[in-house]
Amino acid sequence: MRTFIMGTGASIPSVEKTNQDFVTQRFYDKNQKVIAEPSESIIHKFQEITGIKARRYAPEGVMASDLALEAAREAIADANIDPEKLDFILVANNFGDVIEHTIQSDFLPALACRVKHGLGIENPDCIAFDILIGCPGWIQCLIQADLMIRSGEAHLGLVIGVETLSRVLDPYDRDSMIFSDGAGAVVVQGRGNKEGGMLSSKAITLTKTEAYHLYLGKSNFPGSDFRVRYIKMEGRKIYEGALTYVP
Repeated sequence: MRTFIMGTGASIPSVEKTNQDFVTQRFYDKNQKVIAEPSESIIHKFQEITGIKARRYAPEGVMASDLALEAAREAIADANIDPEKLDFILVANNFGDVIEHTIQSDFLPALACRVKHGLGIENPDCIAFDILIGCPGWIQCLIQADLMIRSGEAHLGLVIGVETLSRVLDPYDRDSMIFSDGAGAVVVQGRGNKEGGMLSSKAITLTKTEAYHLYLGKSNFPGSDFRVRYIKMEGRKIYEGALTYVP
């Protein structure tokens, strides 16, 4: 049994923030010391390394689950399937729904359950659950979906990756420029009489020295409330690790 992608969908938020929008932003390091380098120079180096010129943020009132639902509907329409026949809905995310200005994650109910509810699916055998994982989350969900299909436990499913990282970033941290919002979804199906599909997969978890390259921490801004935590990362270490291990 091979797993095939039968339809795709995406939700790209309407609010665009270009690199030039950060020109007036004062950046601080993790020791809360102002970075003397001009913002224009920081932004130029960031764009050279990442290739990112702009990013999208979800508008106020739009949650991660809203983006996931929009992408799901598009994927279902593209695949031309009856959502009541879905065996599972998997959603990769790290922070659940985050209401703007709260910096608090909401996982109850799971985003996958919110998507199932939004789609109006009544079938109780459609299992919906989240996988809490960051950058490779959608890929890991796709691997999980493939395992479920190849085991014979499922035949048709929905895989979604979504995040609204703009709600948990520290604007005084230059690494915050890499984070953005959006959702992507695919309908996957097991087809035993077809060549191709998902051929194989490989995943690794590096935690010996890399476990805390991504973490939650206080703002870089001096005098900030240490109880309010934002997404933080060792950007250069992650960049170097990706170039070393992924190939």
